[in-house]
Amino acid sequence: MTSDHQSPKHPADSATETVHVVLPNDANPLGFILGGTVMHLIDMAGAITSHRHTHSRVATVAVDSLEFLNPVKVGDQIILRARITCVFRTSLEVAVEAWSEETATGERRLTSRAFLTFVALNQDGRPTDVPSLILDNDEDRRRAQAAQERRTERLKKRGNLASESFSF
Repeated sequence: MTSDHQSPKHPADSATETVHVVLPNDANPLGFILGGTVMHLIDMAGAITSHRHTHSRVATVAVDSLEFLNPVKVGDQIILRARITCVFRTSLEVAVEAWSEETATGERRLTSRAFLTFVALNQDGRPTDVPSLILDNDEDRRRAQAAQERRTERLKKRGNLASESFSF
């Protein structure tokens, strides 16, 4: 049985959790995971969630509010949780949280969080419509409203940046 890939979906339908062990080749000389590695893992978790919602190829078009809150040590796990917050016509926003879990104690700490925007692409690499998002409760509606506000600010900045050039 095939499903209609354009049917509206709940945020939980595409929510993703991935777990990785932090290895020495992922770390800086202090023994903590590299920020670039965390960024890569956040992007991958967001992309997986976007794929699950759109059933299409996606490309990252923006990263908002990436924060590094606590370090993750070599040997610990990094857990990434991603969830769709809002859907636009051809793009969607995904919230991603990264948590560390100490191997010895099981203690978890929020280490990073970010909001990423992905655009859905058809087979020709052109933007394509994405399924709408069913907002079941006040928390889902609050997340979607905050995403709309971030999008408005991002597009306003993009317009301002278009008229600027950098001189190096």
